[in-house]
Amino acid sequence: MSKIPVTLGIDIGGTNTVFSFIDFDGNCIKTGQIPTRGQEPAEKLVKRLYESIEKSFEELKSLYKRVGIGIGAPNGNYFRGTVEYPPNLNWEIAPVKELIQQYYDMPTAITNDANAAAIGEKVYGAARDMKDFIVITLGTGLGCGIMVNNQLVYGADGFAGELGHTTVFPDGRQCGCGKRGCLETYASAPGICKTVLMFLAEETIDSLLRTIPPAQLTSKMVANAAQKGDPIALKAFNYTGRILGMKLADVVAFSSPEAIFLFGGLAKSGTFIFEPTKKYMEGFLPPVFRNKVPLLPSALKNKNIAVMGASALILNELKA
Repeated sequence: MSKIPVTLGIDIGGTNTVFSFIDFDGNCIKTGQIPTRGQEPAEKLVKRLYESIEKSFEELKSLYKRVGIGIGAPNGNYFRGTVEYPPNLNWEIAPVKELIQQYYDMPTAITNDANAAAIGEKVYGAARDMKDFIVITLGTGLGCGIMVNNQLVYGADGFAGELGHTTVFPDGRQCGCGKRGCLETYASAPGICKTVLMFLAEETIDSLLRTIPPAQLTSKMVANAAQKGDPIALKAFNYTGRILGMKLADVVAFSSPEAIFLFGGLAKSGTFIFEPTKKYMEGFLPPVFRNKVPLLPSALKNKNIAVMGASALILNELKA
């Protein structure tokens, strides 16, 4: 009996690195993860990752064969096969593709995590019949993957699509990239928490969020408070949605996508983030673009879209 082909999808995160063996229909056969330990060099991560992957694959190898490896990583460069100055990782320019290929003699591709999410939505999700769409990942930061005419936009150097590092307020919040006032310092999981703390300092109204130590506050807690009608939480979501909607209106004006998908921890807040973002996006759009671009949740919301996207990346390469 011939073995079933699977791809190996890898998502390198600031805290954990997740991998999964995924068949051509998008079914996750088995998933595992290891701590990233971002203070260590990339060589050590790849060695630990290889050991964990091999241990996980041991019970699968009689039925499955690996045919390619896709990797999603912050600041992953598709053209160079590198991860370059990633936030939350103490690396400069790490040749991750080359390091992986020291252990595996099979096709390998790497891109940033938001691009991987866009490819995942295209191959396995709700964008299967779309040629032009955008995926926005709202997690620790804000990532953006742009698909135009069925092609992912990489730009000349591989780093196109950094919407999260476009400026909202020139003298605004300090960003990890070194700039001030970047979009992701406002429209992200940490960003909405900073907004809550700002409003708690400015307002005297009662709020469930006043009882939570600032260092322990999460976007999920803000969403839970909003569900209970908390005025500070609702105000924070409206503020966040206004800023995100304004920037998405810019994106629509220059790219005219069929849809924009939101994914990530903050997107799990549902209508609390979707409704104000959509309202303000429409308000900031010129009339010719209004009411044309739906704002949608990812169809892969109950799966690890970054790993699925990494798998889809190499699957596209193999088909090509």
